[in-house]
Amino acid sequence: MDQEFPPSESPHAVKSAESEARGAKLAELVEIMRRLRDPVQGCAWDRVQDFRSISPYTIEEAYEVADAIDRMDMDDLKDELGDLQLQVVYHARMAEELGAFTIDDVMTSICAKMVRRHPHIFGDREESPGWEALKAEERAQDRNGSGDTSALAGVAHALPALKRAEKLQRRAARVGFDWPDASGPKAKIDEELAELNEAKNASERQSELGDLLFSVVNLARHLEIDPETALREASNRFEKRFRLVEDIADKSLKDLNIEELEALWKQAKKGISG
Repeated sequence: MDQEFPPSESPHAVKSAESEARGAKLAELVEIMRRLRDPVQGCAWDRVQDFRSISPYTIEEAYEVADAIDRMDMDDLKDELGDLQLQVVYHARMAEELGAFTIDDVMTSICAKMVRRHPHIFGDREESPGWEALKAEERAQDRNGSGDTSALAGVAHALPALKRAEKLQRRAARVGFDWPDASGPKAKIDEELAELNEAKNASERQSELGDLLFSVVNLARHLEIDPETALREASNRFEKRFRLVEDIADKSLKDLNIEELEALWKQAKKGISG
């Protein structure tokens, strides 16, 4: 039996009320930020910030969201998502002060983009051509008017270095600029390692080490391994094992020679395999 709603509680009315409640909360946050940024009565710290000074906090909040997800801490995730939402409102407020755009423009833009990139849901395509394919279509059309229609257009410089390297490689691979299999990146790693060993000064060593890391990312991509995740997990393993080394050592690590340290490390690896 279909559920019946009183006229005031129809599904449409319920959705409308929910939307209005969400909109009211966003409007409240926007107003809070407006008051914080007021040049006369606002917060002394908030009103002097600009895009560049706030940008590091935006990146930090995104990482804290990811950390809460890794720990599956829903209470923390709720708070961190709020902090991240604040960053969106903060940047939008500063843009509005410059006459560039408003939070409403931000919402309009993302809604249009989501509809545009899901033509199989909101349009007349039976199947989605894929998110990346649709993004490539937009780049080819130079939708943002940047004049840059390169296959590498839009890969943000502020991305973590490993993630940016991977995205650049994936973009290049889509237009055929890629090794046919993992043997190419493996050989390139050997080549770059040899060049690193032959580097004559600090500048050359930095350049060759960068090429080596880039090649390692390329190998990870061919092995279908996320390099950011792999390195994060390796760092976590190192931290756990090092802490165990500290626990089982009978004196300061500074007082141990390399053989003793290696023995403790092997013992820690046996204690923590994951």
